[in-house]
Amino acid sequence: MFKPVNRRKRIILVVTFSVALLPLLALLVLWLSLPSVDNLHERSQAPSTKILDRNGRLLYEVIDPRAGHHTPLPLAKIPLHLRQATVAVEDANFYSNPGVDIAGIVRALWINLQGGEVLAGGSTITQQLARMLLLDPEERSQRTLLRKLRESLLAWQIAGRYSKDDVLALYLNEVYYGNLAYGVEAAAHAYFGKSASELDLAECTLLAGLPQAPALYDPYNDPEAARRRQTVVLDLMVKQGALTANDAAIARQAKLSYAPEPFSIRAAHFVSYVRRWLEERFGAEAATRGGLIVTTTLDLGLNDAAQDIIRARLEQLQTPTDNAPAHNTNNAALVALHPGTGEIVAMVGSPDFFNAQISGAVNAALALRQPGSAIKPVTYAAAFGSVPGFTAATPIIDVRTSFPTREGLPYVPQNYDSQNHGPISVRDALATSNNVAAVSVLQQVGLERMLDLANALGIHSFRSVESYGLALTLGGGEVRLLELTAAYGAFANAGARVDPYAVRKVSDSKGKVLFLRGETESAAPAVDPRIAWLVSDILSDNAARAAAFGQNSVLRLSRPAAVKTGTTTDWRDNWTVGFTPDLVAGVWVGNANNEPMVRISGVTGAGPIWHDFMEVALRGQPAKTFEQPDGLVRVTVCALSGMLPSPDCALTRSEWFIKGSEPTEQDNWYRRINIDVTTGKPADAATPAAHIGERVVLMLPAAAREWAREQGWPLYEPEGNITGENGCGQDEANACAPVTIVQPDPGSIYRISKQLPLSLQRIPVTVRVDDAAVERVEVIVDGTEVIADFAPPGYAGFWTLVPGEHHFVARAHFADGSVRDSEAVTVRVLDQTADN
Repeated sequence: MFKPVNRRKRIILVVTFSVALLPLLALLVLWLSLPSVDNLHERSQAPSTKILDRNGRLLYEVIDPRAGHHTPLPLAKIPLHLRQATVAVEDANFYSNPGVDIAGIVRALWINLQGGEVLAGGSTITQQLARMLLLDPEERSQRTLLRKLRESLLAWQIAGRYSKDDVLALYLNEVYYGNLAYGVEAAAHAYFGKSASELDLAECTLLAGLPQAPALYDPYNDPEAARRRQTVVLDLMVKQGALTANDAAIARQAKLSYAPEPFSIRAAHFVSYVRRWLEERFGAEAATRGGLIVTTTLDLGLNDAAQDIIRARLEQLQTPTDNAPAHNTNNAALVALHPGTGEIVAMVGSPDFFNAQISGAVNAALALRQPGSAIKPVTYAAAFGSVPGFTAATPIIDVRTSFPTREGLPYVPQNYDSQNHGPISVRDALATSNNVAAVSVLQQVGLERMLDLANALGIHSFRSVESYGLALTLGGGEVRLLELTAAYGAFANAGARVDPYAVRKVSDSKGKVLFLRGETESAAPAVDPRIAWLVSDILSDNAARAAAFGQNSVLRLSRPAAVKTGTTTDWRDNWTVGFTPDLVAGVWVGNANNEPMVRISGVTGAGPIWHDFMEVALRGQPAKTFEQPDGLVRVTVCALSGMLPSPDCALTRSEWFIKGSEPTEQDNWYRRINIDVTTGKPADAATPAAHIGERVVLMLPAAAREWAREQGWPLYEPEGNITGENGCGQDEANACAPVTIVQPDPGSIYRISKQLPLSLQRIPVTVRVDDAAVERVEVIVDGTEVIADFAPPGYAGFWTLVPGEHHFVARAHFADGSVRDSEAVTVRVLDQTADN
């Protein structure tokens, strides 16, 4: 009667045994399927990858590095710093673990149970070696639990068969460092043009950071990212006791000179850019040993022409013919795109890829640099359509202006020619690159709106709005030449964003298409097409820019072309970016080591390169004008005010407006008044009728009057009661007349020097009162002290410095007994004589 029970027990035992045996059998099958670890140096010859230009011309053939320049080194010839840095960043427990990271495997098992794909998990140096040398390329790219288990079992076998030093030597000789460099010796030559045994601490730690993501940390395409990664390596070495904090700080500040050894390659910077894209999309193994056929967008003929032009123009700058000193101009970069597609047709990152003295292998087309005034079109494009009443005819008052800042300090921008130009239209301000006007426009637009537009145009290098001030519109933020050139391309592309790309098609060695760039759908405009056309029209207006650049500057091509230059105030960067409907090109000139150039601007440095390249690139093609979209109207305006001409307007011109923004009121800057012809003063009730005549006078806005006086303009300044500004009637003219302290600037900080007598340490105090009926002006300091020795019309005096915070108020007394105060201006005076 107990037999059924015994049968059940036997069944349970068999099932339990089977359940226990199955994992063991699976593990045995897995173990038997593993490749041998007896000889880790065996390699298979892979077909080469070929990178071609758009017409099929060979740019570079990627020969399997392991079969070519791969040179293994014994561990003793690999610098200790490189060994320690690699262990610190890749596997801190390398010398104590059994070849695998047990915690990482458990984590991978848990993730597999949750989602099926191993998205995370520790890989020791030994596991990485097993993956590199013993798993086929397809399995290497898998992120599965099975691959993780096979990799771990192989690593465990390797750890049992080889010493730790042997494993580390194998790893350092096999790991991929990017730029076709497998192993430390190849990497040392690829990046620094020297043997691995000659590497210093800074070079060792930079290389040690590359294997985790060679394309992401490539110092040729993104030197800043490579240095940030180096900092991570140095910090880990300090944390693990392999390096002192002081040595790490020295290495962090050390200058790195990249110097690849020469090899056969065309358009080297572009090829490097394409290789990075291939590695990101297909993986390093496929990019270097996959036998790919890569058809790119580059026009090799244009690229060679760009390189030749750059070299010729730089040589001219370095060997001036007028016995002037050389301009210390050693580097330049150029990018050219088709604005309708985003295809990169030319990319030159330096005049000589293999010249270590100029860090020639670093692609300056991708480096972060300050653009100077070349960023201004983004500011103006943001203003059109967002700032009420802002049109190409709108006058901006270019006078000395102190703009408020977030820090409370005054910001007084200077124009390139150190002059102010009074009332200037938006068209002329952008075309002549007026700095004061650009800052005024950005103040109206707002930093956030400008940064939003820059991002929409594809400029992603700007940081958050808190990082910048109004100087951003003068180039106070860093951009990449490729991004800025693409942003200009949007103006040529009816406002639609231009996304640059370099690869048209990728096939494998058997002809199978792995990637094909299709026709991209038209993107929604980043900029209103009408605004894009207006910006293009202004930047192509040779007459508008002639006042600053002349009628026949290098910015003028043999066909319509829009162009803008940029120069940083410290002479470290100059730019020219411009476009036709068919081609947009950007040029940067400077020095890779950030040394300042000697008196070279965008129009004299980058301008000639841009001009020569555009003429060569467009030769034989029909000239085109920028296609005008619907919704624009042309209106004749009074040149100074931008309003409709009155019968008395002295000068008119035609201007384009977005429909609905054109002026509707007549000009009121030119006014017809009755005067006493015997005195030249305004007629009043007592003036005999026979003495009354009419005169057309110029009445500028208050902010422009002092400038006009200094320039000697025939400015009418009434002494009697006439209609005032801002809606003031005859009886209110004095009460509404603005009183402004021009100097000192709000928030200024002064220092009393112990090197000079105190009586000589004075600052100018200047007041502007925009009504001639004023009798006297005084300035009250801190509510008591009065500066009274002001003489019209400048109303300027001096105040001797006194330590502390001080408040200035200007007070104007008018003939009718009225008094008006200015807004208060606060300054600080520091006493350096009290310092030890």
